[in-house]
Amino acid sequence: MSQEPSLDLMSKIVSLCKRRGFIFQSSEIYGGLRSCYDYGPLGVELKRNISNEWWRSMVYEREDIVGLDSSIMMHPKVWQTSGHLSGFSDPLVDCLNCRERFRADKAPTHPVGTAMTFHKGGKTSGEKLKGSVAECGYVCPVCSCPNLSSERQFNLMFRTSLGPVDPTTDMLAVIEPSMTAEQKRAAVDEVAAKTAVYLRPETAQGMFVQFLNVQQSMSMKVPFGIAQVGKSFRNEIVVEHYIFRSCEFEQMEMEFFCEPGTQGDWMKYWCGERMAWYKRYANSGAGFRLRPHDEDELAHYSDGCFDVEYMYPWGWGELEGISSRTNYDLTKHAEATGVKLSYFDQNKADPETGKNGWRYIPYVIEPAAGLTRSVLCFLLDAYHEEHGVDHEGKDKSRVVLKLHPKLAPYKAAVLPLVKKDGLPEKGREIIRILRQAGLNVSYDEQQSIGKRYARHDEIGTPYCLTVDMQSLEDGTVTIRDRDTATQQRVKITEVLGIIQNRMNADPATC
Repeated sequence: MSQEPSLDLMSKIVSLCKRRGFIFQSSEIYGGLRSCYDYGPLGVELKRNISNEWWRSMVYEREDIVGLDSSIMMHPKVWQTSGHLSGFSDPLVDCLNCRERFRADKAPTHPVGTAMTFHKGGKTSGEKLKGSVAECGYVCPVCSCPNLSSERQFNLMFRTSLGPVDPTTDMLAVIEPSMTAEQKRAAVDEVAAKTAVYLRPETAQGMFVQFLNVQQSMSMKVPFGIAQVGKSFRNEIVVEHYIFRSCEFEQMEMEFFCEPGTQGDWMKYWCGERMAWYKRYANSGAGFRLRPHDEDELAHYSDGCFDVEYMYPWGWGELEGISSRTNYDLTKHAEATGVKLSYFDQNKADPETGKNGWRYIPYVIEPAAGLTRSVLCFLLDAYHEEHGVDHEGKDKSRVVLKLHPKLAPYKAAVLPLVKKDGLPEKGREIIRILRQAGLNVSYDEQQSIGKRYARHDEIGTPYCLTVDMQSLEDGTVTIRDRDTATQQRVKITEVLGIIQNRMNADPATC
């Protein structure tokens, strides 16, 4: 039976991911780097499979969407124009008791003047202190202390420099002893700005600035979309929940350009498409919901937004945002560069003049999904624990990842019963057939057959093919189903078709 969302489930997922080669802490032998993770042999396959299925549904199965792979570093004026340099920041606060640094807008709130009790230094025991909630109306999320620093804005973009010369040398040269601290800071910022470039905080802007090139080179007609999968970087104040919120992450974004006035219909369409996509690969659609944004949640450029949310162990959390961005981005980049980022439809009448031929700046619907969050979502959805005993009273408990076959790292595992008598050779022969058909499969001859079954249940392999002496006699193998643990004898020539049929089946019928 499927586990109910709980923090205990989260700890099990983290443990499984390290034990079975899905996700490792980055630089672990050096003590690790907070908020950075490496995807192991199975994790990179799962992530790649999710990305491939998204790309298939967005690009390969449609005629109106094409792909793009824009650079991570872009001209700094892109971020100035988009508003990221001035507005892409969070309110940062320090706790004067435990020294924790946190976002003010995410802190626990209490009425001004509320009496709070907390432990000195943020410890769980020891000297107790008292204080009252200040006018800010919030307390430290770690120790509940109301004694906090003032808020200051913290820009979320990672800044670096482009060029062969270390800008530090130039910074030191402009600082004079007679300068005030504020003057020194301004002088340093001026030098840094000359060579500054930024790691992109989103993939969207690359698609906006290449709108005209893509539209003209591919002769695309509105409505059409540009899709992209790639890494983004945000210098988050608070990183949390494993890979859910980290400084380096991957996105699957698509900008869909449409006529002004049609954005409402396209918003409904893409909300339906994206919800259906997640449910197609999940065991249960009950873990997903579509939440509309309230007016005070909308970005200044948006006239509507929905979040696809998943019930994570800590509660509902964003998995994908579907936003109506109006024509804000194209308009701003056109104003900043003087390039007409517009579309001319010779078959449409201009609403203002009534004459045939309408030039307009397209509106945009943006489904922006988190690839790394999707990895976590599908791992949580797939994790099952089954408990029981057989007719002899032996424990039959097992952990199984019921990943959709298209997402599973391995599609099948070939298991020779013993390492001799020609069984390994027959197993390798089957492996070659499956790999030549484009399937990622595993050859596994380590430990007992029962332990091998358990291992592949835990990593989500849909089928295990056991090669025994009968396989040499009549060309058959025992095929074991991951989800039901049932076994049947089939011809080796039928195995490929069985696996392919299951990959294309609805999860509910797998």
